[in-house]
Amino acid sequence: MKAGHIQYAHGILRLLDQTRLPGEVVYLDLDTAAAVRAAIRDMRVRGAPAIGIVAAYGLALEARRVAAREPSADSFMRHLETAAADLTAARPTAVNLSWSVSRLLERARQLLGQGTAPKDTAAQLEREAVAIHEEDVAACRAIGDHGAALLKKEVLSRLRPRGRAAENGGASQRAGGRRLSILTHCNTGDLATGGYGTALGVIRSAWREGLVERVFVDETRPLLQGARLTVWELQRDGIPHVLIADAMAAHFMRRGEVDAVIVGADRIARNGDTANKIGTYGLALAAHAHGIPFVVAAPVSTLDPAIARGEDIVIEERDPEEVRRFAGAQPFPSSAPVANPAFDVTPAEYVTAIVTERGVLRGQFEDAITALHAASRTGDRS
Repeated sequence: MKAGHIQYAHGILRLLDQTRLPGEVVYLDLDTAAAVRAAIRDMRVRGAPAIGIVAAYGLALEARRVAAREPSADSFMRHLETAAADLTAARPTAVNLSWSVSRLLERARQLLGQGTAPKDTAAQLEREAVAIHEEDVAACRAIGDHGAALLKKEVLSRLRPRGRAAENGGASQRAGGRRLSILTHCNTGDLATGGYGTALGVIRSAWREGLVERVFVDETRPLLQGARLTVWELQRDGIPHVLIADAMAAHFMRRGEVDAVIVGADRIARNGDTANKIGTYGLALAAHAHGIPFVVAAPVSTLDPAIARGEDIVIEERDPEEVRRFAGAQPFPSSAPVANPAFDVTPAEYVTAIVTERGVLRGQFEDAITALHAASRTGDRS
């Protein structure tokens, strides 16, 4: 694919370096699985769906490189398995990464088992990686539309009008100009996916339908994905937004200025417990305390029924320097002990709904997640 922040053509993976945004727009050209792994590890590309796509391209690059040596099928497969393990280890919490890599490995085993030559298998793996990319873009569009319908039917319809409509005794919401004020965390748009976005995709679809008044954007410490990336995307889309420090979210909820919280996910356990960027759990608690819907938007590939509950999800611990430094400076004591978990887990009881490309899940999530994941693996798209 040649459009967007992830581009692939002729054995070169081109990525927009997200660590340079918003100040600079710089692309990286990568041609080895090792280089792709480093880009994922260093968060030059991030977001669960995006790193799944990029890892698939990384494995396809390795297949292309190894196949050029004309190895035996066994040697070829061993190289792919090693590269797959390295890619998966780059960031352990997001399940999309291991899911996409496993999908390519399974396809390679199938092809080689049928007697397909390594060179031809490598070409097929490139096509499989492109398919994963294209599927994610389509999934995000569907997530956005399902999420917008949810907001319109179950959030906006239940809100009292603001301003003059409220003063006039509750005139119709449309006549009163009632629209939603949505809070989001981290970055879940184009940059975090193959395109369009998950939680930000819902916001985009809702904005397109005239449902959104403004978006509160958490800055998302320590790497400021909300401040640097989500604001950048919203500015480009012309969607009204307000940047806030993470600690301000509950304040605006208490003032009645937040109508819904919408976040993405890196892994969703079988029972609906959701791992997402650190700070998400606190937002869920605050939303629950104020009676505000808390919505998770994620593709089916983020569902992981192999994990029974959130406490079993591996939480990535990142470099302490990410916390000690702020915008390139080090205003904090270098000797201070630091904890830097990249994610936290929100219990399912605080999740109002999970929006996927296949529809909206709610209530007791376990049966729906198990069935939806099984259907996706068998190719059932009904």
